[in-house]
Amino acid sequence: MSVDHYENFPVASLLLPRALRQPIEVIYRFARSADDIADEGDASSDERLAGLATYQAELDRIAAGTRPQTPLFVELAKVISAHALPIQLFRDLLDAFAQDVVKKRYADYPELLDYCRRSANPVGRLVLHLFGRTAPEHLEQSDCICTALQLINFWQDVAVDWQKDRVYIPQTDFPHFRLSEDDIAHSRWSANWAALMDFEMDRATALMKRGAPLVHALPGRLGWEIRLTIQGGLRIFERIRQVRGDVFTRRPKLGKWDWLVLAGRSIRM
Repeated sequence: MSVDHYENFPVASLLLPRALRQPIEVIYRFARSADDIADEGDASSDERLAGLATYQAELDRIAAGTRPQTPLFVELAKVISAHALPIQLFRDLLDAFAQDVVKKRYADYPELLDYCRRSANPVGRLVLHLFGRTAPEHLEQSDCICTALQLINFWQDVAVDWQKDRVYIPQTDFPHFRLSEDDIAHSRWSANWAALMDFEMDRATALMKRGAPLVHALPGRLGWEIRLTIQGGLRIFERIRQVRGDVFTRRPKLGKWDWLVLAGRSIRM
């Protein structure tokens, strides 16, 4: 199944064991539909938060052992029960989506990382639980990879997020490069902007490299899936660096030939 929102990265692909594709697809549908409630359409903030509250109520029913009221959560309840998945990870995702409705700026990098802890890391941890790989070291490496992927999406989508009145670049980073949000508003590329983007990408790349050893601890197919995911993220950064951080005039993304490059690099990991 392809990913509409993070199309750089495969989800539940043929590389995964057949028995786990359906659980991963259910988890993805939960996350994708909840994110859509927070992000898509023209609903008011109150309507978005109410929609996410109905999801929280469904999780409450699952936690209480009562039957959910919607087909998606009936499927999700079966997946949670069959694989003993921590329900708090689903709650963390909903909390992050609700935060997206009301919070549009991040004061500093630690605050942004806390958002990633809830918006991205739970997905990786859920996958590790499905595969029975939950050693603390593996969970930490997964968190590094997932946070890096979230940051990659942010730096890829600076201009897109601006249209939604969202700025994920930490506010404390702008003055260090003699920049402001006005540079985003006017799509103003400069050498300082390129330096800022390099700075943000370097931090995400360091996180990705910290998490990369996880691929050697995972069973064959999942290991290859994560290899491709890591290489896909790093390839996006290559694309951004090729245009010196100019994400205003084009949105760097992967083409069909990139996947051949990713396959070759994955083999060499």
